[in-house]
Formats: sequence, structure tokens, C-alpha cells
Amino acid sequence: MAKPLLEDELWEIIEPVIPVKPRRFKHPGRKRVPDRACLTGILFVLVTGIPWEYLPKEMGCGSGMTCWRRLAEWQREGVWQKLHEILLARLNAAGRIDWSRAAVDSGTVRAVGGAS
Repeated sequence: MAKPLLEDELWEIIEPVIPVKPRRFKHPGRKRVPDRACLTGILFVLVTGIPWEYLPKEMGCGSGMTCWRRLAEWQREGVWQKLHEILLARLNAAGRIDWSRAAVDSGTVRAVGGAS
């Protein structure tokens, strides 16, 4: 059997970071695809490199467009930045990051007193 893209242990870390979207009352529309299923679809596209529209519906992740929209929604809401910080903190606490190999890029960190 293939290794799952999103293991339970990792999902337990990610789930609290994802904002809960309440369903509209008056015009609820379709039920939202579960967040875990969407994240699995997002990971599948990113790992395989296939176009969003070719995401297999048999995976139960919704359509490629649904996953792409959820990816964009989570980006707007800062989910990826929060998750990045949480995972870095956990890796650092476990001693799994070799900071001697880290590099700071002035493109992402302001270079005070740079060239005139």
C-alpha cells in the first residue's frame, strides 16, 4: 500500500491552524470539501507536479479548482506562515535544524545601511 501523503501525526499539528469556516445559513450551497481532503489534494499536486485540472477525482479531494481555491484562501489567511513557524519551532526544539547551514538573504530581511 502506498504511503499516505498526510499522516495523522502531521494532520494533528496542521488542523488547529486552519480556520473554521461556518456554513452560510440562508443560502448554504454545497457542503464544503473537508480541509484534510483538500490538503491531501494540494500535496498531491505539489508532489507530482501535475496540473490542477488533472487532480484525480477518485482521490476524494474534490476538484483541482477546489483545492487551488483552498490553497489561495489559506494563503490569504496566513495559514502557511503560521504553519511554517510552528513546524520550525518543533524541529528546532527537537534539535533537527542545523543552524550553521542557515543563510540570510537580504531580499527577505531588510539590509539596514545598504549601498547608497
